Amino acid sequence: VLKIHLIRKGNFMDWDDYIEFGKKALHWGSNYRKSIRNYPVRSQLEPGHVYNSIPDLPPENPEKLDDIFEDFKTKIIPGITHWQHPRFFAYFPSNAAPASVFAEMLANTMGSQCMLWQTSPAATELEEKIIDWLRIGMGLPSGFKGVIQDTASSATLTAVLTMREKSLDWTGNKTGLSGRSKLRIYASEEVHSSIDRAIWFSGIGEDNLVRIPVHGDLRSMDPELLKKAIQKDKQDGHMPAGIIAATGGTSSGSCDNISVIADIAAKENLYLHVDAAWAGSAMICSEYRYLWQGIEKADSIVFNPHKWLGAQFDCSVQFLKDPSIQKNTLSISPEYLKTKGVDGITNLSDYTIQLGRRFRSLKLWFLIRSEGMSGLKKVIRNHVKWTENLHDRMKNLSNVEIITPPILSLFTFRFIKNGSSNIDEINEKILAEINNEGKIYLTPTKVKNNYVIRFTAGTFEMEEADIEVAYNCIREKSESLNK
Repeated sequence: VLKIHLIRKGNFMDWDDYIEFGKKALHWGSNYRKSIRNYPVRSQLEPGHVYNSIPDLPPENPEKLDDIFEDFKTKIIPGITHWQHPRFFAYFPSNAAPASVFAEMLANTMGSQCMLWQTSPAATELEEKIIDWLRIGMGLPSGFKGVIQDTASSATLTAVLTMREKSLDWTGNKTGLSGRSKLRIYASEEVHSSIDRAIWFSGIGEDNLVRIPVHGDLRSMDPELLKKAIQKDKQDGHMPAGIIAATGGTSSGSCDNISVIADIAAKENLYLHVDAAWAGSAMICSEYRYLWQGIEKADSIVFNPHKWLGAQFDCSVQFLKDPSIQKNTLSISPEYLKTKGVDGITNLSDYTIQLGRRFRSLKLWFLIRSEGMSGLKKVIRNHVKWTENLHDRMKNLSNVEIITPPILSLFTFRFIKNGSSNIDEINEKILAEINNEGKIYLTPTKVKNNYVIRFTAGTFEMEEADIEVAYNCIREKSESLNK
């Protein structure tokens, strides 16, 4: 046995190496996160640099783990944009709190495939309990159940498929969409591109996504225009199937009036899905729940704990008022997936597109217990407060125009210059300069077809001093326009 072990060992990694290099990785990871401010936020490499630094052919023989680990540090890390950087103010955050990272290490080591209750009972039952915890923490009614998806894109696609099947009396999966009336889905013009993709993948078609204009400070879907669009489609022989509302839209944080839209959905017998991928995390703080007043009327809600709540990517929670509707859309039970001789169980793959499922609830369990709801609330409240303070100071800067006011920790602005007609080009140029300098990272969007810059705070370990760096960077760029 010893001889076989020695022959097999060579340079292959075994579980003894796992301990040795696991320690090295833990030390590296801790030092990386504690010194992350020393890195430029966005990778500064040119396209192709990492690709060309790696040999064209795979190694025929095992290589030393020390060499592989060293290449990771010297070849891979320079090409990483540091999403955990406290001055990452771009997109939305993708947080990874220490407790979540630790739990993910445990889940990865076990390598569980949690598609059925019987394939890991603890994974299923912990997920059900975590959904309950989050529902209570976010103030949702007791009737809501749910499931952990990989991303909001998958959750939204399942919601659109459910809209499709419900409107077709669950015949679409069997007979397809050919020869039927056109199905119509309604959403505001501010919704995320994942809605477009869901419409594509569901077979409904992009032309049947009806975009409703927004109005007001919250840039919410106009309910009167929504009602008119539904009535027109019915008159034209189309089949309204569902509505997708937003709480905290990606572009500028737009929030639809959920209560009013839900009443329209109920009157028209339409399924209502709410995309709260980013802003949903803030609903653990009761003072922000006015942004989704009426949420209890929704059929489906998605939010991403991996964005603002500190859970490591990927981790997206979908709440369901009546889970049986989604189960009727997605469930399939060949003989090899049946659990016999056991009653009262839930197979969570009945509610997801993927059959295979990771043990995602473990990192939420560790995270919520180690931080406590009070700790998570403090993080979110700080981000909102610091963002509002930054916004108030930026209003007084010359050559800076606020475009949309803060919704939670997101607002938009642009640089302006008297007498200049190429404002979009100026902002594009300045944004590139900011990101190339690496002190902070911002991304653009368009509001009323104008090129503007988004600011959003949300990195789990950021401090108020990081906001000060952002302010000084923006102030310097505004002053440079006077020269």
